[in-house]
Amino acid sequence: MFNEVYDVVVVGAGHAGSEAAAAAANMGSKTLLITMNLQNIAQMSCNPAMGGIAKGQIVREIDALGGYSGIVSDTSAIQFKMLNKSKGPAMWSPRVQSDRMRFAEDWRLLLEKTPNLDFYQEMVSGLIVEKDKVVGVKTSLGIEVRAKTVVLTNGTFLNGLIHIGDKNFGGGRAGERAATGITEQLVNLGFTSGRMKTGTPPRVDGRSLDYSKMTEQPGDEHPEKFSYLDITKPLKQQRACHMTYTSEQVHDLLREGFDRSPMFNGRIKSVGPRYCPSIEDKINRFADKDRHQLFIEPEGWDTCEVYVNGFSTSLPEDVQFKALRSVAGFENVKFFRPGYAIEYDYFPPTQLKHTLETKLVEGLYFAGQINGTTGYEEAASQGLMAGINASLKVQEKDVFTLQRDEAYIGVLIDDLITKGTEEPYRMFTSRAEYRTLLRQDNADFRLTPKGYEIGLASEKRLKRMEEKQSKSEAFVQFFKNTSVKPNEANPVLEAKNSAPVKQQDKMFKLFARPNITTEDVRQFDAVENYIQANNLDSEIIEQTEIQVKYAGYIEKEKNNADKLNRLENLKIPADFDYHKLKSMSMEARQKLSEIQPVTISQASRISGVSPNDISVLLVYLGR
Repeated sequence: MFNEVYDVVVVGAGHAGSEAAAAAANMGSKTLLITMNLQNIAQMSCNPAMGGIAKGQIVREIDALGGYSGIVSDTSAIQFKMLNKSKGPAMWSPRVQSDRMRFAEDWRLLLEKTPNLDFYQEMVSGLIVEKDKVVGVKTSLGIEVRAKTVVLTNGTFLNGLIHIGDKNFGGGRAGERAATGITEQLVNLGFTSGRMKTGTPPRVDGRSLDYSKMTEQPGDEHPEKFSYLDITKPLKQQRACHMTYTSEQVHDLLREGFDRSPMFNGRIKSVGPRYCPSIEDKINRFADKDRHQLFIEPEGWDTCEVYVNGFSTSLPEDVQFKALRSVAGFENVKFFRPGYAIEYDYFPPTQLKHTLETKLVEGLYFAGQINGTTGYEEAASQGLMAGINASLKVQEKDVFTLQRDEAYIGVLIDDLITKGTEEPYRMFTSRAEYRTLLRQDNADFRLTPKGYEIGLASEKRLKRMEEKQSKSEAFVQFFKNTSVKPNEANPVLEAKNSAPVKQQDKMFKLFARPNITTEDVRQFDAVENYIQANNLDSEIIEQTEIQVKYAGYIEKEKNNADKLNRLENLKIPADFDYHKLKSMSMEARQKLSEIQPVTISQASRISGVSPNDISVLLVYLGR
């Protein structure tokens, strides 16, 4: 049936698998995407949204490199918000509310239009490994597919176990069976596995809710978009979300079911996501809080199905129902389906290289929740990088990695393979030490040339980026070169309670003041005339404002990154024997031997390795 040998086989078609398959195929590799159900490609298993704090930056990075997540997020969006706009631009994070059905459909159609990509529906039950190298996969029907590389993106399906109260049953997500066989084989090959947990809220009938008792949460007045390409457009219409709260009465009703909760009666032993706890976990851990926010999110343009964000739970369905009916606006709620928790296998990511190739089996890559992460965006970015590197390996080209000062994706992967994770890993801006450099507005400047160089980002994308870059640089130079007289400047400055000027001054100096915005300087005729004459769009104008206002901070952070990057160039020999360094602590020797860092910089970030241990290593390597 499968006579040819594929360059890349991707197992699983969630967010990681879809990006991996698209990247490999678009880079010219003959690719096969195998999944248990082709109707569920890029399914939004949990919330119908893309982006958010730090996650929005990741989606823009995926887009800048030539991935599909940004495009699909735009074409299926029903609402757009730029979060953290009251803070500095390093914290701005785009987020869309998505039409769940349209999101999956748009992904499917994009993949079907991708050359070099084949599809097959079946469960992969094992790998074909010869001499520590993967050479294919086996399906549950016994079919063998030969491949030069394999990317595993199994999500929550590996021995997945769904919990609703005291009931549990095998499943990868609601209505779908679990995947078996792969974990057991990997463990036999020498891999270490673990268990993690995640959960999801009930879905309800929006027609049964009283929105007059809730607070409306509209999208931005002037919505933007994710993709840097002009093939997508900002929304002209948006659907509102709503917000309501739990209460002490709701909490008391939930507590009545704690004895039947798998979270508390010992049935669930694995660790769930710290930053997205279940409602029972919230009221248990934060007993002093008398209420918690719930966000009521529509699942699409036309459907009446609603996602109750903040009410993730594994409590019995009767407890969920009774408690939710005590929430303001939910007095007559009707359930589409109850919330549930799911336990699944993962493989601690310290067993991977920076490319996401496993250390034990050549040509085998892991991406997504199999690596202990949580979130569509984190999964998609890993899928993209695994797909890129699998394709490069087949083509016998240099590997592609991103450093911590180049992308949030670089931070994510470095954190995973250097520090590992014992709970579902979620990206935050606070994890990135260079977040002033890693803004959502400049992901194309940072990454599109790299994406183009490896053959993923198109020439059209590169030229669009170069035009934006040259126009914004020219606009910054305009402010540096152009002066404004006091009689024109002072009315604008005084209206913003900013000190007036006594003599002619450069516009750059005035624009750099913290409380002076683009809208203020556009009152100067020279500025507005320049914008109109050069046909500058909102992206270029925003980029210019950031470069003017934050030039000092950006330069300082770049200098810091350059200093630390010198350590990235200090390589450690492969299979270095740390146990001979007796001056180094026992913990450091164990951790370094296990993780086998590639550079001194990576070694310094490993938990349990002290500055003194690094000094010992530097002295030895210096010999």
